[in-house]
Amino acid sequence: MCGINGIYADRLIDQYEKRIEAMNQSIKHRGPDAVGHVVCNNKLVLGHRRLSIIDLDERSNQPMSNNSGDIDLVYNGEIFNFQELKKELEADYNFITTSDSEVILAAYEVKGIKWLVESINGMYAMAIYDRRNNSLYLVRDRFGIKPLYYTIDEGVLIFSSEIKGILNSGLVEPSFNSRAIDDYLGYRYVREPNTFFKNIYQVPSASYLKSVDGKVVDEQIYWKLPRLNFDEDFDEKEIKSKTKIEVEEAIKRWLISDVKVGAYLSGGVDSSLTTAILTEHSNSQVDTYTIGFDEEGYNEFPFARIVAEKYDTNHHEILMSQEDYIGNWEDLIKYKDAPLAVPNEIPLAIMSSELSKDITVVISGEGADELFGGYGKIFRSAFDYENRKPDDNSFYDYFVGQYEYVSRDLRDRYLLVDGDYRQEFDEKVQMDFSQHRNEENIFRFFHAFHIKGLLNRVDLTTMQTSVEARPPFLDHKLIEYVYENVPYSLKLKWNDCNAQDKAKSQVAKQYSEELDTPKYILKKISEDWLSDDIIYRKKVGFPVPLTKWFPKLAEIADEALSEADWLNKSELENLINDLRNSNDIRAGQYLWMFINVEIFRKEYFRKSWKW
Repeated sequence: MCGINGIYADRLIDQYEKRIEAMNQSIKHRGPDAVGHVVCNNKLVLGHRRLSIIDLDERSNQPMSNNSGDIDLVYNGEIFNFQELKKELEADYNFITTSDSEVILAAYEVKGIKWLVESINGMYAMAIYDRRNNSLYLVRDRFGIKPLYYTIDEGVLIFSSEIKGILNSGLVEPSFNSRAIDDYLGYRYVREPNTFFKNIYQVPSASYLKSVDGKVVDEQIYWKLPRLNFDEDFDEKEIKSKTKIEVEEAIKRWLISDVKVGAYLSGGVDSSLTTAILTEHSNSQVDTYTIGFDEEGYNEFPFARIVAEKYDTNHHEILMSQEDYIGNWEDLIKYKDAPLAVPNEIPLAIMSSELSKDITVVISGEGADELFGGYGKIFRSAFDYENRKPDDNSFYDYFVGQYEYVSRDLRDRYLLVDGDYRQEFDEKVQMDFSQHRNEENIFRFFHAFHIKGLLNRVDLTTMQTSVEARPPFLDHKLIEYVYENVPYSLKLKWNDCNAQDKAKSQVAKQYSEELDTPKYILKKISEDWLSDDIIYRKKVGFPVPLTKWFPKLAEIADEALSEADWLNKSELENLINDLRNSNDIRAGQYLWMFINVEIFRKEYFRKSWKW
């Protein structure tokens, strides 16, 4: 895992090398093991920070060139099928390293960009420069596990693994994108391709951009989700057996490493299953990690211990306080280049700092809920909608009302920002929803949007401590298999023949996990490794006691939001009081999110970056 940077123009840029060195230095945390840069054709400079994981030898440092020196690469990530691809390419390419980076170069040279992106399996953000035709390709993995940002300013294309890399080029003066606030409060991150910075964008996941002389001349989407399976005539035993093989093989693929691999272990089914499979395929004792708060009900230590003891892991429990949380808040925003979005980002960052003492790679359970239907209270919204038809709204309107975090009513009441992004995405997603069944729309929505925010969180919290996190449930071969072969009714399964009829008079918040079993097929698979008290306990998530800390948050908000020009300041007192008096268990998090925006804005937009 690494960090990449680059500047590309149709002319020579002043102080090219000094600028790339500053960009590399700004993302040193992503790759402390080696640093390098190369100037290509006097038009492009590529920079790289390396975190050594596969082929630890210096020969695999980047930027890396092919044998003839006319193709250059900087790359962040891992290609988990690189050994298979290497065998396919060996007849046409002379390999001199054992790295996955060189396989990318060989694949591009021998087979071309289309074959490369369609064949690789992994998590990656890369820049490939072909000196023969002055073409630069910026490529991002299928789900956006690894970040990649770019801007085009005064005819110069600048890209980086982090926005701070772009800013430290000294070529850009950032401008606050207030339109992103509405998206952030609704979705807990800013959806692709937008960011909190005007004119700085995310390279869309499952896509690549082609640039010539600093201008983007083409954008291609190279992968899409398959259709969901709704078969009713199937053999459950056979599907369980085949899906178990696919899950285990995906996790095994994502364990490849020349350094030690550990695991997050919350005690939930996803992290417990990945831990169990990791220990079975590890040659040494596995390190596992969990974190929680000392407030009652805000840690899952007992459940994590059950799994750790069963698989004899070297288990680490980390207990944190309100003071630990608030003390790390602002520093983490500086790493993220954006407001924090999920309260557990801070605990995860603290846990990552602890695990970095022992390991470099950690396995994570992100993606299992999105693939197998783990969020029962929202994945059942299609069923609820059909039974209730509330207010004659469309299913999209109903679903968004259930899904969005801070409600549209609250955002409209207190924000002074344009709703352009909301309208833009409403139109796009409504069009997408018209193409599929409502049940399928939910799965596709969670893979298109929800998972991106979680992945952004995971990359931030691990890479700021030079740790690589891997979510094997986002292996695209596994996802294709499950979408195409596992019936919907084996993902969210009614518990008996009467459960569905009983649920018609309720809503999912009442009956989910009582009358049905979300993530059913994965839980059945997990029975081969885990006990029922781990598999079938109710979903908890990762709670942070923000509402309990409301008095402290209100004190911070009173000062932090007093100059927020994106907020209706005359209503600030009402906002705090409304949330204080709310029965919503998320009231503390809503206020925390408002505060995040202003801490971030003051940090990034009150100084000059250009030089």
